[in-house]
Amino acid sequence: MDSYSDPHVKEIVVMAGAQLGKSEILLNIIGMHMHLDPCPVLMLQPTVEMAQSFSKDRIANGLLRSTPCLQGKFKEARARDANNTTMHKVFTGGGSLSLTGANSAAGLASRPIRVVLADEVDRMPTSAGSEGNPIQLARKRTATFFNRKIVSVSTPTNKNASAIEDAYDASDQRRFYVPCKHCDEMQTLKWSHVRWFDNDPMTAAYCCDSCGAMWNDGERRWSIAKGEWKANEEFKGIAGFHISGLYSPWASLSDIVKEFLSVKKNPEQLKVFVNTVLAETYEEEGEKVDDHELAERREPMPLVPATAAFATCGVDVQDDRVEATTIFWTKDDECFVYSHDVIQGDPSTPQLWRDLEILLFRTFETEDGREVSIRATAVDSGGHFTNTVYKFCKKHYGRRVFAIKGQGGEGVPIAGRPSKNNTVKCPLFRVGSDATKDLLFARMRVKQPGAGYIHFSDELPDTYFQQLTAEKVVTRFVRGYKKRVFVKIRNRNEALDCFCYGIAALSILNTDVNSIVDRLEYREDGTEQEPQKNTRAPFIPPMKKGFVNNW
Repeated sequence: MDSYSDPHVKEIVVMAGAQLGKSEILLNIIGMHMHLDPCPVLMLQPTVEMAQSFSKDRIANGLLRSTPCLQGKFKEARARDANNTTMHKVFTGGGSLSLTGANSAAGLASRPIRVVLADEVDRMPTSAGSEGNPIQLARKRTATFFNRKIVSVSTPTNKNASAIEDAYDASDQRRFYVPCKHCDEMQTLKWSHVRWFDNDPMTAAYCCDSCGAMWNDGERRWSIAKGEWKANEEFKGIAGFHISGLYSPWASLSDIVKEFLSVKKNPEQLKVFVNTVLAETYEEEGEKVDDHELAERREPMPLVPATAAFATCGVDVQDDRVEATTIFWTKDDECFVYSHDVIQGDPSTPQLWRDLEILLFRTFETEDGREVSIRATAVDSGGHFTNTVYKFCKKHYGRRVFAIKGQGGEGVPIAGRPSKNNTVKCPLFRVGSDATKDLLFARMRVKQPGAGYIHFSDELPDTYFQQLTAEKVVTRFVRGYKKRVFVKIRNRNEALDCFCYGIAALSILNTDVNSIVDRLEYREDGTEQEPQKNTRAPFIPPMKKGFVNNW
């Protein structure tokens, strides 16, 4: 509230645990404007029903009735009085209070607003109908006020999917530092420093980060009373505050530990504890691959390895570029990631597709002097340029350039029958996203060269491996049943998608790579014969129409 009164602060973000005063802060701000600084105020709740309940329970029956200086600022709400309804109130001095839900596009339109108060932003829908992000829509309504204020408060939700966490990360990231009664060291309260013995919550105490002294609840409250906020990042107009239930004067450490012990074996209940008590985003446990370990496997690839039969390519289409991964395949599904190329340009223009043609239809020289090529390409047709992808793939279908569309769910094969049920009549292959990722993740865990091992070129940057490992497998309960799903842990995952499309292209091609490698000329002792320049790889017959691949 001190920051709200600071004219240099334009936005305030509060990421806090449950029942720590978030809504009370918003009510105090509303009361201050009613009493001292009348102006148009918008209160934004996740839904219209929650806004109605907040207006009746917290404002009408709470704030207005319990605050003497606000008596007489409003008339009683009447159905025929447009200036004093449940969702819109005009108070003396020319100010107003409007309440709406983030799911109502109509409630976020028309009136100019000076103050926006957004409660529980992580429970809000990502779009108000079809109009876009509700916070951004509300923000636009403050554009005409030089002294506008925007306040967002919430408990967080999932890692990398939390709006309040993103807003807090953009702020000066203030945390509450408290002194130790024994050594005076200033520190923030962390869950990892709460100790107890023999699963007995009554033995819970807090361990000082500096001297190791054990605080009881009385000493913890003494420290909190002498604490202060400190920013951890540069102030750029946004004041951000984070505080957990460990600072709550209404909860003892034994209560918090008891709650944790009761939920720690249930992922869904543990998530609630992490979000509402610790005020942290919840990162689900799951199967994931370390990007640093993969990056350490990079090796020189000036030429294509001699054992490679041919390459496949996976192409991902973005709004301002296409990205393509070229993968060479050898015996027993061992492969070599030769390159990951990014072609910048507008996918709606012919030039970008001409550049892609040059990339796809080039030839490569192997270490033994052969020429090999990309024998199959899978291009993702999802996104904003579906028809453009269809036209490109239909044009080059004879060169095995396939349009694909990802399909999630269990039991969906890597590639199935093509369909021409589109305006361009281009063969479209459905690709099982989960099956393909399961296969790729299993291959990335193979640590020794040989069957299923993935080699990486030393030309690939670190960001490639971060994108390749941008998802992990988690187990969730869906309608009471466990289900394995892939969730993003990083924003960029183009490298992962391209690799999956490369696997899909190989599956659609339906070729026995082992037989091709076996026909390559080698001596019995494993050494190569004299190089034969410009000798093309064995011919692979065209794909038969209407096949089904269950590999």
